[in-house]
Amino acid sequence: MQRFKIFSKVYFAFYLLGLIFFIGMLGYITIEDYGFIDAFYMTVITVSTVGFNEVQPLSEEGRLFTSFLILFSISIYAYSISVITSYIIEGKLKNYYIDKKVNKQLKNISDHVIICGYGRNGRQAAHSLQMHKKKYVVIENKPELVSKLREEGKCILIEGDATDDELMERAMVSRAQALITTLPKDADNLFVVLSARQLNSNMTIISRASEDSSDKKLRKAGADNVIMPDKVGGSHMASLVLTPDVVEFLDHISVEGMADINLEEITFSEIPSDYKFKTLRDLEARFRTGCTVIGFKTSKGEYMINPGADTEISPNSKLFVLGRPDQIAKLNSILNIKRHES
Repeated sequence: MQRFKIFSKVYFAFYLLGLIFFIGMLGYITIEDYGFIDAFYMTVITVSTVGFNEVQPLSEEGRLFTSFLILFSISIYAYSISVITSYIIEGKLKNYYIDKKVNKQLKNISDHVIICGYGRNGRQAAHSLQMHKKKYVVIENKPELVSKLREEGKCILIEGDATDDELMERAMVSRAQALITTLPKDADNLFVVLSARQLNSNMTIISRASEDSSDKKLRKAGADNVIMPDKVGGSHMASLVLTPDVVEFLDHISVEGMADINLEEITFSEIPSDYKFKTLRDLEARFRTGCTVIGFKTSKGEYMINPGADTEISPNSKLFVLGRPDQIAKLNSILNIKRHES
């Protein structure tokens, strides 16, 4: 059905060409008593207007039929050629096979992130996910951004409106780990959050918001986190005035895996079974990687800064670890953490 919708004009052009050829051959067979081959030959040279000699002199009826056939076929032939050529030049044929490849990738994808909107915030989110080698799917409907993404070929792209439930299902939202919606309008983000939460009750949903009043609405709709870029940006600039060195230090701590200092989170499920329900002291004594546990999230969702060595590692808890890239890599290797792999 989708293929027919995309190539409907091409199919119609071929239908018109076939119809004019059928009428031409039928006319020559009926009027001039031509055989099949001669009728086909006469139709070809007439429709294409190449000017080759006739098979035999035409009767008056044959000449009249040929005149009308030429008049009708010129416009149909020109229309058909222009439609077929435009599909090749404009890249519609190429895009069809790109979308076909995307559909194959989507059939097997899971534990991925869906990004709705590839504006400034969407691009930044995609960049961070790409640095982590995390699988992600972009839903975008602006032609210029769609064209750019297709040329780059770095992500799985679905062209269309993110508020369309069919596109959300095509992006395999039911198997996604998270969804990030960065659409310009808060109303659109609200609709996406509502739809996504209904389709997947377990995934993490992060939404962009422009108005303060949208925060509560988005959270009620199912968003786990609501980010206001303008507010965050203004707060960051003010902090650069009040505590510039602190902010610069925090900016130096990267979660992209390429800076001098990296911040990593480790969930309870990633801790070796022998060390679950034990203390941070036991864990650090066993795995000496040089990393430092700077934060801890309890099973109740409470955060602890610089947790004590006697803090117990319990279900649903998380550790926040600071270290150099090589130290983080060593820690991931020891704990067999593979979430950054594609």
